[in-house]
Amino acid sequence: MSKSSTQKPLCAGVDIGKNWIDYGLPDKTVARSATDEAGLAELVAFCKKHNVERVGLEATGSYARKIAEALRAAGLVVIVWQPRQIRAYAQFRGLKAKTDRIDAVLIAICTQNMGEDKLRDAPDPRLASLAEHLTRIDQITEDIARNKTRREHVSEKEILMQMREDLKRLMLQKREAIKALVKKVRVHDDLASKLDLLFSIQGIGEPTALMLVIRMPELGKITREEAASLLGVAPFDHESGQCKGQRRTGAGRARARTSLFAAVQAAARQWNPQLIAFYDRLIAKGKHHNTAIIACTRKMIIYANTVLAQNRAWEATT
Repeated sequence: MSKSSTQKPLCAGVDIGKNWIDYGLPDKTVARSATDEAGLAELVAFCKKHNVERVGLEATGSYARKIAEALRAAGLVVIVWQPRQIRAYAQFRGLKAKTDRIDAVLIAICTQNMGEDKLRDAPDPRLASLAEHLTRIDQITEDIARNKTRREHVSEKEILMQMREDLKRLMLQKREAIKALVKKVRVHDDLASKLDLLFSIQGIGEPTALMLVIRMPELGKITREEAASLLGVAPFDHESGQCKGQRRTGAGRARARTSLFAAVQAAARQWNPQLIAFYDRLIAKGKHHNTAIIACTRKMIIYANTVLAQNRAWEATT
């Protein structure tokens, strides 16, 4: 076997700050630049100079997104790590020192050692903007819930009237935001088709269908087990020796999971016959309500994955 066939691609790591970025190679070659356009150009030039093929960086919201877009536009493969993954890798290597430059090199080494089978396709660039609108809808929903909670502790009529007006305003704002986002999604035929397929599932309304299209773009291209794990509703075993711990779910995409969990609360009680029957069977076996709803949420994400994979609207026998 030739050397070139086994040689790993050269990788760089980027540690992201508010005002500057540090980037480096596994051999500890490092540099720093600002986070403006000139600084990003310096980062790209650094990667080109050292024949870098892949760049790793931590997920830090809008900061990371801007850098990832610039790197991908330059033809580089970008791997976005969760901060906990980098911390775990540092612990594995027994590294205790921490500076921005050390972190950049650490991310580069972590990226260098990433297996080819772990690489994912670059995210759909259209979804980043849509996700911001969806996050705003989530925030309005949270404001509505807080308003309702606060009203329970208020007795003054004048204050209650103000809070009712605030609630009306927020609910109108949410409806208008959802309508506007649906229009933005329907501009794209492929996304519109996904939206319609998901909306055909009993118990999934427009807000939930929007969430699945935007926050779970992998649906339809992965297995049912991967879909449940990606959402964070797949049960994992906790066993060691003679100890058999309780199976638990965890990790996954928090906003997507919260949204689908809320939708399933209603779907499993009155909208989706399959989920209603499944929920009733679990309760009859003595399962707690929350456990049953999590299991129903897992069923629902599998339904969503199935209709997109088959490119066919929901049928009661699916």
